Amino acid sequence: MSQMDEASVRSLRRPELPEELVALLTGHLDVKVEADQLSPATTFESLDMDSLSLMEMVIAAEEEFGIVLPENALDLRPASTLGEAAQAFERAS
Repeated sequence: MSQMDEASVRSLRRPELPEELVALLTGHLDVKVEADQLSPATTFESLDMDSLSLMEMVIAAEEEFGIVLPENALDLRPASTLGEAAQAFERAS
């Protein structure tokens, strides 16, 4: 695979996720995955996160970053994706 092809593949695997969300997952919530392996299609259950973990994430985000996440952030389920959570972060910023 050429360098151009590798760069294209990497950019497909690393779509933009809010830095705050990635920091919460990899730091505060101690999810055992490299940040570059996270994508909008990644589900919370694939990260072994349950409903309680999601509530902890919402509370930690609000405290850590001084934001108020919209009501739909509380509707996140383990089957929800990081892309859906990212949308909630975008609306709160």
